Amino acid sequence: GTGHISTMAASHCTSDVCFAFITVQTRVAYAEALEQVNVPFCDELPSRQAQLAALRNTEEFDVLVIGGGATGSGCALDAVTRNLKTALVERSDFSSGTSSRSTKLIHGGVRYLQKAIMKLDYEQYMMVKEALHERANLLEIAPHLSAPLPIMLPVYSWWQLPYYWAGIKMYDLVAGAQCLKSSYVLSKNKALELFPMLKRDKLVGAIVYYDGQHNDARMNLAIALTAARYGAVAANYTEVVHLLKRTDPETGKERVCGARCRDVISGQEFEVRAKCVINATGPFTDSLRKMDNEKSPKICQPSAGVHIVMPGYYSPDNMGLLDPATSDGRVIFFLPWEKMTIAGTTDSPTEITAQPIPTEEDINFILTEVRNYLSPDVEVRRGDVLAAWSGIRPLVTDPSSKDTQSICRNHIVNISESGLVTIAGGKWTTYRAMAQETLDATIKAHHLQAGPCRTVGLMLEGGKGWTPTLYIRLVQDYGLEVEVAQHLAATYGGRAFEVAKMAQVTGQRWPIVGKRLVSEFPYIESEVHYAVKEYACTAIDVLARRTRLGFLNVQAADEALPRIVHIMGKQLGWSEQKKQEELNAARTFLYQEMGYKTRSEQLTNTTEISLPLSEVDRYKKRFHKFDKGNKGFITTVDVQQVLESISVQIDENTLHEILNEVDLNKNGQVELNEFLQLMSAVRKGRVSDSRLAILMKTVEETLEERGLVSVDRSGGGV
Repeated sequence: GTGHISTMAASHCTSDVCFAFITVQTRVAYAEALEQVNVPFCDELPSRQAQLAALRNTEEFDVLVIGGGATGSGCALDAVTRNLKTALVERSDFSSGTSSRSTKLIHGGVRYLQKAIMKLDYEQYMMVKEALHERANLLEIAPHLSAPLPIMLPVYSWWQLPYYWAGIKMYDLVAGAQCLKSSYVLSKNKALELFPMLKRDKLVGAIVYYDGQHNDARMNLAIALTAARYGAVAANYTEVVHLLKRTDPETGKERVCGARCRDVISGQEFEVRAKCVINATGPFTDSLRKMDNEKSPKICQPSAGVHIVMPGYYSPDNMGLLDPATSDGRVIFFLPWEKMTIAGTTDSPTEITAQPIPTEEDINFILTEVRNYLSPDVEVRRGDVLAAWSGIRPLVTDPSSKDTQSICRNHIVNISESGLVTIAGGKWTTYRAMAQETLDATIKAHHLQAGPCRTVGLMLEGGKGWTPTLYIRLVQDYGLEVEVAQHLAATYGGRAFEVAKMAQVTGQRWPIVGKRLVSEFPYIESEVHYAVKEYACTAIDVLARRTRLGFLNVQAADEALPRIVHIMGKQLGWSEQKKQEELNAARTFLYQEMGYKTRSEQLTNTTEISLPLSEVDRYKKRFHKFDKGNKGFITTVDVQQVLESISVQIDENTLHEILNEVDLNKNGQVELNEFLQLMSAVRKGRVSDSRLAILMKTVEETLEERGLVSVDRSGGGV
């Protein structure tokens, strides 16, 4: 989250001796690493135009990385800090694929350890051990973006308590000196005190263990920006049209020697030459392998994972929940994130697409599982799903293994006959180790002159200069709201001051600077200005990845969109037509990929009215308080008149918006039938926070109260 991440990180920095040990170790490694690596762009990042020019004009790079997700960005950072001349191209935005659509956990994988013990699988065990080492490193190198998070495992039968306790203690043991904090057992009462929304029935107790949590898209961006600061030439919206090849004079074989690229924004094409090319394209691994050799076997087995975001009140501020055995055997996490609650994930085979869409079926599966764990007092409503998204996990089969069906749980590094290096599979947490392994293999196969790997302990963008109390200086020096300052510190770390400097004066007594993009979120306008410096090229880049508004609340994102487009348009010199295109593209993104479509389909022309007769009468009476002339519909004028009678003022544009949410046939008025459809959907929990429903209810209550007063004053009436 924003505020609580800072304080969590504060506690993880001070309270644990075992974690302090790894901190000292990595600091030493970091100090050694820095001595040997120059940082050419420490103060100012080169512009995207400068990066494109460098791609065009460099005679030959040592390494060209294709793919700007966590793994590709990690490869670029690893390569450039080994003093290799490095280029990184990404056809969309950094982290636009799977890397921004994760569960936001930095974890070793409790369930993998369970499998390792049950099946005595050494490979699984080593995978968990490596992930736990990487978890400690990631929390150390980006302390502003990550922090330990306690996760509760509720236990509903006595025999499970020792079973789960032993498993979780093993997890601590495997982490060894890099254990974040020790796990512990809670009594039923203590568990309910910490997680009051939990189902009480049959609850025996709970076990709490620690994993890491991060802001995934910002973490990915931090890796890419750090690579750029160290001198890697990194360009987003640069797609590979085809690979370049040359014939090796010694062997007579074709070798990959670069790629023909296209700047997606201008349409210009150019060639980028490199001694070797790394394919880090996640779910799109196979399309690049086929570019190299049409006969390459497919290695990617894509699987879709859907997550939903619900209001923050569904979970405590600083405690996650793990459901280890759902109705179909999948694991569901229920976690606080950015002051909201994230729930997921599903796991189902899918087609490979750049725009995965969350389905209603998946959303309802997650909601059903959540209902199983929460108290019956908490009504889990479909209308509380504020955003939903689907990410494609690129599970892989090893092309060199005999059994092609066996899905590799870990990652694979493969070098084709023509020298194309492919890194595929793996998980977010282990991106750095995967990059190290990839570069080791690349240097060996291509006989490159390079230094050792220096990424352990190497601080990422914003990590340097961050402290848990940094936000206080932002409040004191700039007059920012506390929530905004906490958010800036947790997002930009030591670079938060650059964003604060760009913030405009509000003209109010408080806050002095920092105009919010939308009232209920701490994102401010100067972040849009700063996003352009961070290579944001489209409104979607800002909505989804520079800020996380699109992932947190689609309606709020839609509301902030015109302002974002206006600011970016000014900075990037967009024409009116280009601004309109950006608005349309971002709305399509929110509608399809962020769950707005499934949200808006909860109330349609075909919504059934299933209300008891008594309630239909009650709602009809409420409607007629506004529809004075019994026309059968109400307009903004009707609502305005009733509001004036009770001395309430709402501006006309806002009223139009409020009615438009319910006006299903879009004829500028709300018919009685539409109002009953709305109330039916509200009663079922399909729609929540409907402004019209709440407005009409409060107006009715106010009118009734006034009615009672006037009767009393007249001495009781007839």
